[in-house]
Amino acid sequence: MAISPTRNILAAFDQSSNSVYAVDTTKETSLGHVQLPGATSSMVIPTASPIGYAAVPAASVNGYSFVGGVEVMNLSVGAITTTIAVTNAQTVVSNSANTELLVFSNDSDSVTVLFPGVAVPPVDTSCLTNPPNAVCVMVQDSRLSRPVYAVISGSTAYIMNCGLQCGGSQPASVAVFNLESLTITNAIPVDAATWAYLSGSTLYVAGTSPTKNDCTGQTWGIPPQPTSATHCGRLDTVGLNSLTVKSSYKITDGYHDRMDMSVNGQLFIGSYDCTNIGNANNPSGEVRGCLSILNTMNGQVIAPAENGDVNGLQSFTSRYVEYVAQGGNLVVYDTLFDAPLITDYIPDGFIDVVGYVGDVKAIDFF
Repeated sequence: MAISPTRNILAAFDQSSNSVYAVDTTKETSLGHVQLPGATSSMVIPTASPIGYAAVPAASVNGYSFVGGVEVMNLSVGAITTTIAVTNAQTVVSNSANTELLVFSNDSDSVTVLFPGVAVPPVDTSCLTNPPNAVCVMVQDSRLSRPVYAVISGSTAYIMNCGLQCGGSQPASVAVFNLESLTITNAIPVDAATWAYLSGSTLYVAGTSPTKNDCTGQTWGIPPQPTSATHCGRLDTVGLNSLTVKSSYKITDGYHDRMDMSVNGQLFIGSYDCTNIGNANNPSGEVRGCLSILNTMNGQVIAPAENGDVNGLQSFTSRYVEYVAQGGNLVVYDTLFDAPLITDYIPDGFIDVVGYVGDVKAIDFF
């Protein structure tokens, strides 16, 4: 799912039909649906306007043998207005003004910058013909190695260089990208980088390194015990004032693709394709899946006793809870506690939802 910053428009992707269904959350009414030319795993709705963007790696463009594109969706009329061709477009990130899009392809060492407001419908091939131009700029820099995601703050984008984890030739790093000059100004070495969360002047960066992935000394479970996992991911905290790594933590492995912070400083980190240990239905010894939680107050990391991929995370500004879509279930965590470990669920662990829970989004924070 994708939600606008003002939380008035929510869009959900249906993988059975490759359709995006949108609703007006303020009126609780449907806006209709948009048919995509293929599957997407990345959508954004940058403003309160019903204009969204979906990266579709399988989108075809007449006259070209390769495929991929960013679909410009008018959610209010249920139509694709423009296809902007970008080879193997996998992930799309927008600035807050909806004037620039960063597009990442899963097999590239470059970043595509789009200016969607001047793209020519119905199909714009500016990226395939003569970049740089008014619509498309291809950013190439020796400090880019399999970039996969970015966090934008003002005129700066912090780009996750997945590097070796994603088949690149360099170790992971965070590239500092100036959105005005469209240049890389710095690169910060980290243990691994597929996702990030920005809190003040601290950037939390997660990933699973193919080289630095040991679990030595890591204890999980209740009571805490040495993990039986042979591979662990990494969470690095990067100080943006100094552009250096301040601390590093061992977390569950997998491909990390979401984070969320509770109102009282519990950072939830989710991944998929991780190493599941034990059985959450019949707990005996260590049980864990793809969820890790960092207490940013004391630096402790726990892995709750739930198996499965993490598909959604949602906190609130006025409640000490975190809603987690994991393993097809909707689990609610109480984040306000006195003990050093999160052991409580509310009301009793799960909210019974029919079907597989693929994501969770709050349409307001109250």
